[in-house]
Amino acid sequence: MKFLLIRPGDREQIYRFYISSPLSHPPLGLLYLGATLENEGHDVEVLDYYAEDVSKEKLEKSLKSSDAVGMMVYTNDYKPSVKISREIKELDPKIQLIIGGPHCTFLQKQALTDAPDADICVVGEGDEVICDIASYIEGKKKLSEINGIYFREKNSIKSGKPLKIIEDLDSLPFPARHLVEKYDYGSFAFGYKIKKKVTSLISSKGCPFHCRFCSRYSNLIKEWSFRKRSAENVVEEILEISKKYRSIMIVDDNFLADKKRAHKIFDKLIEADVSIDYLIEGARVDTAERDLYLKMKKAGVKFILYGIESGNQDVLDFYNKNVTLPQIRNAIKLAREMNFFIIGSFILGAPIETKEHIDNTVKFARSLPIDLANFAPLVYTRGSDLWSDAVENNVISENEDAVLPDTSNNLGNFTKEELVNCTFEAFNSFYFRPNYLVGQVFKSLLRGDYSMIINGIKYFNLFNKISDDGKKILKGEKSIS
Repeated sequence: MKFLLIRPGDREQIYRFYISSPLSHPPLGLLYLGATLENEGHDVEVLDYYAEDVSKEKLEKSLKSSDAVGMMVYTNDYKPSVKISREIKELDPKIQLIIGGPHCTFLQKQALTDAPDADICVVGEGDEVICDIASYIEGKKKLSEINGIYFREKNSIKSGKPLKIIEDLDSLPFPARHLVEKYDYGSFAFGYKIKKKVTSLISSKGCPFHCRFCSRYSNLIKEWSFRKRSAENVVEEILEISKKYRSIMIVDDNFLADKKRAHKIFDKLIEADVSIDYLIEGARVDTAERDLYLKMKKAGVKFILYGIESGNQDVLDFYNKNVTLPQIRNAIKLAREMNFFIIGSFILGAPIETKEHIDNTVKFARSLPIDLANFAPLVYTRGSDLWSDAVENNVISENEDAVLPDTSNNLGNFTKEELVNCTFEAFNSFYFRPNYLVGQVFKSLLRGDYSMIINGIKYFNLFNKISDDGKKILKGEKSIS
């Protein structure tokens, strides 16, 4: 049996308000499914709509050789997902279309209503479920016997057995990365491009912290907890990766959450003497310590992204970040000593924020020796504590997936237009200053890497695109999510 796995998306929307983009790394979830299916003797093909312009003719050709389609659905990719689903059923009305991912996990049964052409919705982890679905398609199993799914039966939507959480992450096969070798990943917004061949890796699921703005499956699924792979299993995968790749993006929500495990991983990598550049996409400032960072540098860490969020302690406390401004400064200073490429992300527009708060955050960002800064308006997203509280207090509807906290809903002190303008002003204030521009040239010379100078010029055009997006948001032509 052959499965066609799809990451849907709109290539025109790759760069919005975010540093990271779908082109920064491959669709890891689909590659895990691909590995599981291949281990069971099935054939797999992956189409990434972000990495290529997939024509209807190409889709039709792939469908002709496929027995089922699996598609990852994110709420902010909902519209292209629906469009592609419709095209699939127009080309092959009888093929089984399975959807999964965050949209399906948060909305569950509702996801099949949102995607009327889909046949089966997978809630939570699909690594084990996908093989049961394959057995169903082969006539060996009933859908009602499968854990963690919803499915169509005649004119109704029914559920299978309760979902099961995978406790032993070491039991999962390594992702089938060969399925996307045809694509080129490693592109970020704002001119940053990973030069060496890149792939991604995840060593844990979930996060042990509880920031109020963060969407978490654990808010919906009680059994969902922070789970991590063993240091040995992570290093084994890296050794396998090193045969073909020279850059690894570590995409955990918080890779350094367990510092004892982190020390063990980097000790083993140093011992193995593998020539790999590591890019840590999620790190908290309170995990920064000199001994660990020295090991990270020696092992090959080149890049680290911190969720800094604000330059105001009262706002950090409101978000339940459980970090302090001195901790932020200490972590950034330490990362700069290691010569890491540093990205900081900031959120603007908490309900308690005034213009002075936002100005403080921008000044704080400018005072830090970071290479790139990302500013984005706060959004109440489904699955976050802020969203849940607003729904419980009847401030927003449970049908709303992403809400700007502005004056129109009495959730903030700014209008939607003011929030978007503040975001653009923050970008301008951080990037278009002589000290920053000269500093980046100097750092590029020290690193012997001139890509930031070359690609930085492209930022001016990119900023215009972001500005245009902001105008469309104000007109209601697109979602800020």
